[in-house]
Amino acid sequence: MTIPDSGSLMDNGSLCLPCTPQEEARIIKELTEEAESCLKEGNLYYVISNRWFLKWQKYVGEETGGYMFDDLSTDKQASILAKAAERSGPIDNTDIITNEGGRDGSDLQLPRTLIEGSDYVLVPQVVWEKLHGWYTGGPALPRQMISLGIQKTLSVEVFPLALKVIDSRDKSEIIIHISKKASLRNLFEQVSALKRVESEKVCIWDYFNDDKQTALALSDQTLEESNLQMDQSILFDVHVDGFIPSGFGMDSTGNQLALVPMEPQRSSRTIAGGPSLSNGHGSDYGSSLYQGPTLSSVSADKEDTRDSVRSGPQRDRGLAGLQNLGNTCFMNSALQCLVHTSAFVDYFLQNYTEEINKLNPLGMHGELAIAFGELLRKLWSSGRTAVAPRVFKGKLARFAPQFSGYNQHDSQELLAFLLDGLHEDLNRVKQKPFIETKDSNGRPDEEVANEFWSYHKARNDSIVVDVCQGQYKSTLVCPVCDKISITFDPFMYLSLPLHSTATRSMAVTVFYGDGSSLPKTFTINVLKQGYCKDLFKALAAECCLETDETLILAEVYEHRIYRYLDNEESLDAIKDDDRIVAYRLSKKQAELPMLEISHRYHENGKPDERTRFFTPLVTFLEGAKNGTDIELAVNRVLGPLKRKVLLSSNMSEGMKVNGSVSEVIEESTSDCQMDTEVGVGDKDLEETYSDELSFRLCITDDRGMSCKPILKDSVVKPSKIVKVVLDWTDKDHGLYDSNYLKDLPTVHKPGLTVKKTKQESISLFSCLDAFLKEEPLGPDDMWYCPGCKEHRQATKKLDLWRLPDVIVFHLKRFSYSRFLKNKLDTFVSFPIDDLDLSKYVKNKDPSGGSSVYELYAISNHYGGLGGGHYSAYAKLVEEDRWYHFDDAHVSPVSEGDIVTSAAYLLFYQRVKPSKPNEPIGKSSEVYEDF
Repeated sequence: MTIPDSGSLMDNGSLCLPCTPQEEARIIKELTEEAESCLKEGNLYYVISNRWFLKWQKYVGEETGGYMFDDLSTDKQASILAKAAERSGPIDNTDIITNEGGRDGSDLQLPRTLIEGSDYVLVPQVVWEKLHGWYTGGPALPRQMISLGIQKTLSVEVFPLALKVIDSRDKSEIIIHISKKASLRNLFEQVSALKRVESEKVCIWDYFNDDKQTALALSDQTLEESNLQMDQSILFDVHVDGFIPSGFGMDSTGNQLALVPMEPQRSSRTIAGGPSLSNGHGSDYGSSLYQGPTLSSVSADKEDTRDSVRSGPQRDRGLAGLQNLGNTCFMNSALQCLVHTSAFVDYFLQNYTEEINKLNPLGMHGELAIAFGELLRKLWSSGRTAVAPRVFKGKLARFAPQFSGYNQHDSQELLAFLLDGLHEDLNRVKQKPFIETKDSNGRPDEEVANEFWSYHKARNDSIVVDVCQGQYKSTLVCPVCDKISITFDPFMYLSLPLHSTATRSMAVTVFYGDGSSLPKTFTINVLKQGYCKDLFKALAAECCLETDETLILAEVYEHRIYRYLDNEESLDAIKDDDRIVAYRLSKKQAELPMLEISHRYHENGKPDERTRFFTPLVTFLEGAKNGTDIELAVNRVLGPLKRKVLLSSNMSEGMKVNGSVSEVIEESTSDCQMDTEVGVGDKDLEETYSDELSFRLCITDDRGMSCKPILKDSVVKPSKIVKVVLDWTDKDHGLYDSNYLKDLPTVHKPGLTVKKTKQESISLFSCLDAFLKEEPLGPDDMWYCPGCKEHRQATKKLDLWRLPDVIVFHLKRFSYSRFLKNKLDTFVSFPIDDLDLSKYVKNKDPSGGSSVYELYAISNHYGGLGGGHYSAYAKLVEEDRWYHFDDAHVSPVSEGDIVTSAAYLLFYQRVKPSKPNEPIGKSSEVYEDF
């Protein structure tokens, strides 16, 4: 649709009366809430540079959120936040736009590498109009809200579909941008207007891979339903005097085009080239499958159908790559692992149509299973020709809109969705019975496990259950009444934590909140993947913390306390260039209201220009009622910094020079000896310049945006944290040694030369041990104890009970927190030929099958978050040879090269002994941790 320029929307913008920062924040908040309360398809949102928006938030005093601070990666951005809040200039979006491929200056687009919340923000149209009225600027970047998938999930289409229009008459090329929800009729209208040709005379071909795929019809079918992809080509042609160009309505072989049937392809030959086993639907299946509106949108897609019934060379079976359709390497990696699962290959190459469950409300009406089955057949029949999975990607976007678009996603999340979706589409149970499970009540585990498995199979029975689902035993113990609850639950894959043993050196400066000693910096070692509670314990031991004392950990940023650290927060959230402090208080003092003191000085001698400096201090307030109490608390915490003067007459004459007194500073000789002499020493040996000081103090708000002078009789309002600013004078500098507040060290400062250390390595067995170890439930995951009738933080223990034929290990390389996203590149050693899990299986029934597995596929992830890349290793069992599947490129790889630190998903299949009672498998002792 055509969207007017923001200038026409803002004709009266200059008439807007100026607002205070607080009023601006209130107005924008109300407009945003009003717009969010009536979301619907077609609403307009505007893209605004996050750089400008952060500056505006700073001006109006809004909380910018941890993720915005955390994403600051340039000094230029950081300096914006460090400056005193000032009114923003005009809106400036020039840093996030590109006009590459555009027709004119109005076709402004965003680089697709931009990330919402880090590079840009989206605001409703009414918010944009108000901001533009106040600040002007631009350019305007309107985007439309569209609905995704069958669930109609609303999302703003920040990156419209980019199509390259190739004119068959002169081979000229031009880029157009259009919503993927636009109809083919809209496409015809836009192209015909661009080429100045009547729509009825226009012919447009789907020109994917620069090859005529299908002739697009002038219809209401959407571009998404037509499987048009980002950056692909379309071919423009024109009817001449009613003559249809050669081949229009036919594929490049001259065959009449037809709709892709929503059912498995029928063939007179199997993929292997042998006799047909009816690779299609039976006579009772017919064309009744998926009749109705869900089929009317399916267009012909030659690259997925032309060769789907043709068998490729035997030596090249299973060696077809998958084309990348725009950051779809995550999908390609997971798919290659699944299509090289032998049980799935055997199943989908035969007649599986009778098992398609069209009525399952938890499934996708069979469409996902059919799309996957057709893609698998295509991959096993195309020889080495790469396949473009456009139809499958379209189905995926329809049923799982979280994977739509062109951003990188997680191959494990896609695998979980595919396995679950395939199971529900192929579930042999048409009517799921209601079953009420029973507690174990001391019954034998074998009896309870079989009962739970029979319950599960009564509701879930498919090829996915047959191949991929196992069962584990879950034991919960109440910490109060010792009630034991045992359940046996199914699993489809195991997500294993990477139990890192690597340590990290961290420097933390400890300040005494009661003013009893000078600050001291400690360097401690903690686990890289530890938590702040681990940092607390290590620091407490290093500084000899007493049992009645505690530490308050905080991060200092730009001479302010940016945030206090929670014990359960991951240490990943603390970067090497952060500055961490700890305030030491008695536990009783820590329960009192806190006084947070930051420092300022007059810049260039101008009283109206103040700059923050020094390290903030924290102390406690006990019964504080007025400004005098605040001043006493400040005096207490600054006590250790008081300069000492020696007056004794029997001191050496050398201590006195020209009537001045030399300064002496005593330091503790022991880390665990509290220095109580500094600032509070013997009155006979020292005295201060003044027993009562008049500090220049101001009280400030939580954001430090406002300051109000504190007088002796100023009333102190009750608050958990009272924040004040101390303006230092020349007199203060004379009375106190401020060197202890300067140059706060960073967490880690690498030396000029860094010794290269051996890459950390752990074994798959140690990851499995960490997954199965007993541990307490988190505070947000409390268990309702049937004995206590209360929610309890029970302990939980997992054990493997029933193993599937195919077991998938997910190595949890990615961690997420409020402040940080992180990836672990830890090298995990894992066996290839014989993985023996017998010691982990509690069920010793020999009928459960072998506990030894062999590796057959790996999904790899290279690089960091966002900009990483996925590929796959898969083994062709018939050749006993490994191959690397990197999107469309397929190449052989040595077995010795497949065990890398990029391994993310490991696919194992059960090994069947060739002879009775033949021992197989390697013991876990072979893979002990390094």
